[in-house]
Amino acid sequence: MFLSVYLSFCVAIVGWVGVGISTPIHDTHINYTTVTGYFLQDEASTNTSTFSFIDTNFGLINRTYATDATYDPNGKKTQWQRFENQVFRLNRGSGRKVQYKLVFMGRHGEGYHNAAESYYGTPAWNCYWSLVDGNGTVRWDDAQVTPEGVKQALAVNAFWASELKIQKVPPPRSYYTSPLTRCLTTANLTFSGLDLPSRHPFVPTVKEFLREGISGHTCDRRGSKTYIQQAFPSYRIEPGFTETDQLWQAYRREVEIDQDIRSKAVLDDVFSTDDETYISITSHSGEIASLLRVLGHRPFRLATGAVIPVLVKAETLDGPAPTTATVPYEAICTCTSPPAVGATTSTCTYATATPSIP
Repeated sequence: MFLSVYLSFCVAIVGWVGVGISTPIHDTHINYTTVTGYFLQDEASTNTSTFSFIDTNFGLINRTYATDATYDPNGKKTQWQRFENQVFRLNRGSGRKVQYKLVFMGRHGEGYHNAAESYYGTPAWNCYWSLVDGNGTVRWDDAQVTPEGVKQALAVNAFWASELKIQKVPPPRSYYTSPLTRCLTTANLTFSGLDLPSRHPFVPTVKEFLREGISGHTCDRRGSKTYIQQAFPSYRIEPGFTETDQLWQAYRREVEIDQDIRSKAVLDDVFSTDDETYISITSHSGEIASLLRVLGHRPFRLATGAVIPVLVKAETLDGPAPTTATVPYEAICTCTSPPAVGATTSTCTYATATPSIP
């Protein structure tokens, strides 16, 4: 069954039951906007290809706030402490239908699928190698992180430790992660061992709809619920999470509109059930791009291991949400034999024959 059929059925009948999102249809809906003026990543002048969140205090703009005069009259607080007070004041004066949350979105560290794409080149990766589980030496189905990916995640861990101690950055109070192994591992490497509040330890919730764009690429096929429970026993798994992957299909992929629909659904679930203001999401390049679209943020592509904080205004509005039609999965273009390593183009078809490694 195509994801679009699945989503349409769930929305029309009982909401998002079966994937941990049980939001029935209501006479209200949540509208999301990005509150700009606080982070460099929001600014059109920021170059996404050269920007470093580590070198820029997570991108927090060095500025004053209207609340500084009473909160920090002597100028002793850090930028993050003053920002935290500003967000507190925003929430305090927002009314019951508006909430502000700071969402830290982190991309997983480099995975073996990323390394394989770099080696083979994107044309050969997309039409051939991504459709098989590995090359006989390395596997990339539900890809593990590479040693470089581990290094990236540990660098972010060290950065968090410094920011918590020196800049007094408010740590996440809730943690969410994609069910794919590279994110499960990255989240653990990033947040384990930090000086976190005892009432808010690092215990992430695994959410199906935070996964990467669903495609025929084997790196995007998740492991079983049992595997996740055994490999990451301290993690929570959302209700309704199926034992096996019911969404992945060989040689087919979801389209952007369907990905944005599920991104909106998972944000609705988090914002309607989680009262915390500071939230961490560990996910993927494509899925974070989708979340940013839903939040009205400018496009901002993250390198492996990178993090982007987004100040979100969520307003509950009267009336049902605007209707968005889903469409079926589409076929992906495949090659019957692998293009040359480093090829810049490929000749592919929409045949469904299984590629075989020579």
